[in-house]
Amino acid sequence: DTSLGEVNSFSPSMPISPSSMINQYKFEDEPELRDLFITVDDPESHITAIETFITYRVVTKTSRGEFDSSEYEVRRRYQDFLWLKSKLEEAHPTLIIPPLPEKFIMKGMVERFNDEFIETRRKALHKFLNRIADHPTLTFNEDFKIFLTAQAWELSSHKKQGPGLLSRMGQTVRAVASSVRGGVKNRPEMFTEMNDYMETFSQKINVLDKIAHRIYKEEREYFNEMKEYGPIHTLWSASEEDIADSLKGVASCIDKCCKATERRMAGLSENLLPILHEYVLYSEILMGVLKRRDQIQGELDSKVDALANKKTEKDLFSEEIGKLEDKVECANNALKADWDRWKQNMQYDMRSTFTNVAENNLRYYEE
Repeated sequence: DTSLGEVNSFSPSMPISPSSMINQYKFEDEPELRDLFITVDDPESHITAIETFITYRVVTKTSRGEFDSSEYEVRRRYQDFLWLKSKLEEAHPTLIIPPLPEKFIMKGMVERFNDEFIETRRKALHKFLNRIADHPTLTFNEDFKIFLTAQAWELSSHKKQGPGLLSRMGQTVRAVASSVRGGVKNRPEMFTEMNDYMETFSQKINVLDKIAHRIYKEEREYFNEMKEYGPIHTLWSASEEDIADSLKGVASCIDKCCKATERRMAGLSENLLPILHEYVLYSEILMGVLKRRDQIQGELDSKVDALANKKTEKDLFSEEIGKLEDKVECANNALKADWDRWKQNMQYDMRSTFTNVAENNLRYYEE
């Protein structure tokens, strides 16, 4: 895609070292002054008669005036994060809400509740909250503030004040009814282009995600074979005096390659796989955001059509249309601003991630 062209076109005058390339971009998109710092750590298992679950400590430090204190410490479970995400989507239907890790990890990777799974989830939850904290609008959401500051019983009480089940069902039915009416007639060209971009992006990021997992799987198989292969040469050297030193030397080389491969695998699992998977989830979120924007537009279009066909109640309809026009304009402006911001962040993440992978590969082959 031409829009991603500049990612590959490093100028000849740029430093050759990959680490220099990373430093070139390191802080270019970060805000100059942050006033909200969040850490997710200290996972803890809880076993009850009904269920087993993990809670995480969420520590918040802030200098904002709307907070009563400069530091908070609360414990949250995964369901609390899900609640926050749904509240943000409800309050800001056309903003791009960061993705949460799935409830269950992908089959074949790691089992639920083992240390690797818990650590992977902790990092994803930490990133989720910090992406919200860095967002110019979401960071001031009242439910986000309550999530960071309320004790468990206060949060539980606040959750109960949300819309009831019937209300939520009504919203879902309306959304579905709106989406099945067909394409939006008056969708601005910009949003059609966004939709096309996301369809291509989704396809490409899913392919990249699959390839990265395949590379990691092959690397692990190679690593396991080397772990068995090295000690064989050490044992062999004990029964071959004439070539004992050579066999020990080969065993030592295999051991070094084994350690280098392990470091390379760690780089893939910590840096490449999580970023690619996060953007697989982002692609789904963005398709949902575009659909919600179309639903708001569709509601306006249907009211305009109804007004054209009705002879009475024109004043009432005109007032409703005015409100819907404002709603569509707000939705469009919110999505436009968030789209530019998301695209910039995505390109930065991809650029630094792949540069990091390249640097790790160079180090690996040198070793």
